[in-house]
Amino acid sequence: MTLADRIREAARFIREKTTITPRVVAVLGSGLGASELEMKSGVVLPYSSIPHMPSVSIPGHKGELIIGTIAGTAAAVFSGRVHLYEGYTAHEVTFGVRVMAELGCETLLVTNASGSTRPEFDPGTLVLITDHINLTGEDPTRGAEATELGTRFLGLTDAYDPGLRFLAHRAAREESIRLAEGVYAASRGPCYETPAEVQMLSSMGADLVGMSTALETIAARHGGMRVAGISCVTNLAAGIEGSSPDHEEVKLVAGEASGKLARLFRSFVKLLGETSS
Repeated sequence: MTLADRIREAARFIREKTTITPRVVAVLGSGLGASELEMKSGVVLPYSSIPHMPSVSIPGHKGELIIGTIAGTAAAVFSGRVHLYEGYTAHEVTFGVRVMAELGCETLLVTNASGSTRPEFDPGTLVLITDHINLTGEDPTRGAEATELGTRFLGLTDAYDPGLRFLAHRAAREESIRLAEGVYAASRGPCYETPAEVQMLSSMGADLVGMSTALETIAARHGGMRVAGISCVTNLAAGIEGSSPDHEEVKLVAGEASGKLARLFRSFVKLLGETSS
């Protein structure tokens, strides 16, 4: 089967399980839970039940697709993601996003836990991603199979949609949530960066660093979706004020910030529904 065939088969399976066609989908990163999103009329599909969907293996990633409504808008949530460092390919990492595009989903909200190269972005800060630096060495539009899914040479000037960023800031103001802005650098992982690498990333213009998001954003744009990205700062990156990253700390801080992110997401979806109606 080609990649397009596998995507269509997964999409058919999901259509058989629910009559809801999501307009917006969120991908939740490490420690960020879906339980506080107040989804209604939801169906829960373990990744293991969806044809060709890769299974998660990292603590803090549940591995469920939830489809329902949030603030009256049809929505889907990927609770957990897979990563290149688990041994998956770029096509596997972005498979869920590709399936949502096949289902006709219009908007992707991609979230992650990240380290910050800026001391003023202390743990717990939510940062709206304005752009990314893809250092993974991978591209989900590479290869003959990807040409069935979109254009060969994809422009990424506005990878993170300016209109969606405006709505995110409006939602943050309405919820009295501090929402900073920054550039996200995506590394392959799984090792955390060295202090020297963090200094290099900072000099390149990166405010945040993590091991996800960039490939999902590229795949979503390739499929015609608009993208907004929000990063939860869980720690200062290695060497910043003596920081030494730890995965348990990442999960803890992300879990503490989960409620705040959920409020922001609910307000964002509500505004998105109002502006699209």
